[in-house]
Amino acid sequence: MEIAAADPALVEKLVMANRILYDQGVVDGFGHISVRHDQSPVHFLLSCNRAPGLVTAADILTYDLSGDLAVASSQRSYLERFIHSEIYKARPDVVSVVHSHSQSVIPFGATGQRLRPIFHMSGFLGSGSALFEIRDSGGNTDLLIRDSGLGKALAESLAGHNCVLMRGHGSTTVAPSVELAVYRAIYAEVNARLQIQAAALGPINFLNEEEASLAAATTEGQVVRAWDLWRQRIGPLA
Repeated sequence: MEIAAADPALVEKLVMANRILYDQGVVDGFGHISVRHDQSPVHFLLSCNRAPGLVTAADILTYDLSGDLAVASSQRSYLERFIHSEIYKARPDVVSVVHSHSQSVIPFGATGQRLRPIFHMSGFLGSGSALFEIRDSGGNTDLLIRDSGLGKALAESLAGHNCVLMRGHGSTTVAPSVELAVYRAIYAEVNARLQIQAAALGPINFLNEEEASLAAATTEGQVVRAWDLWRQRIGPLA
């Protein structure tokens, strides 16, 4: 099946998102962000196997929901593209997916503790993040989501949440736009850092579910304000 080319503006936005996540310290040489294809909901766009801070428009590849290339390319694919394909398959509401190894989040997955919204900027966490234990699905592995079976198990753990922690690995956040996916990945890391700091002081009075929902509606309704700032830090794309 021939697929219409993605909007060049969407491709540029995805490139910018990669650069922003690197600039904000959410990804380094590893990690990735994808977006659902604007012309076909059963396809998505994801960079080839490249460090996020180096991604260009020429690196963006098109995949189907099996994690296979929909348009032939000689460029290497990310091993963990199945994170993206299986979440898009399971969650029609998701338009963008970020997978990262941001450092403050790692201890939560390793201890089985959920991220919970500690301030209004992380209202998207709702009643808390989901948790994924890869041993339950794959036994002893290298912890990578390297096939559709593990990707499906991850998507099932994510369920209706916006963030899932992956023990010994990192986290995955989802959103209805690229801008919000970037925002949520950044503030998941910020929330993790603050949650660790607050726990050292005493019991934490987290946002309750209604407060989290109300806060998210307000802050995420202004995401363009943050996106414009982050984009300005990157400057024009080469």
